[in-house]
Amino acid sequence: MTQILVLFYSRTGHIADLAEAIATGIELGDGEAKLRTVPNLRPASEPVTDDTFENELGYLFVTKDDLRECDGLALGSPSRFGTMAAPLKGFLETTSDLWLSGAMIDKPAAVFASASSLHGGHESVLQSMMTPLLHHGMVVMGCPYSDPGLAATEGGGTPYGPTHLDAEKLRPHEKDMAVRLGQRLVKWSRHD
Repeated sequence: MTQILVLFYSRTGHIADLAEAIATGIELGDGEAKLRTVPNLRPASEPVTDDTFENELGYLFVTKDDLRECDGLALGSPSRFGTMAAPLKGFLETTSDLWLSGAMIDKPAAVFASASSLHGGHESVLQSMMTPLLHHGMVVMGCPYSDPGLAATEGGGTPYGPTHLDAEKLRPHEKDMAVRLGQRLVKWSRHD
């Protein structure tokens, strides 16, 4: 079965909601969704413990093996001054060994984001996540203009990927765009 890794960082739950919608699309497309997250950053003075395997929302932490073994990837982050959140970027910066081995080359990938204001950097966050994926040789896809969510957007949704204006709960068109993106990822990740 085609396995899509849905890797995200979420503090308020909005990105987790988009990740769950993408996972729904993956499963509707007869794929397997593997939802993973990254740990929060710790102050330098706080001791590191290796006894935690999941975050407070119950999502398991990602490993590099999750990236190596997946058939496709959906990557999500909230906006942090128009770029991806530091915990997600920090994890991606540990993947040089995957880059050197070519483990991610030609795998389909997509990105998703949220911001707390209408001009909070939706598209620049998506583009900041695309950069390391392109360096890994992944094939990055977005939401085509045939997606009805792009015409219906009242806050979230771009051709670069699904987004959410997180002043409210996930809007129906935002959720639907995420579901359709999950289906596209499965379609392009199949090896048949």
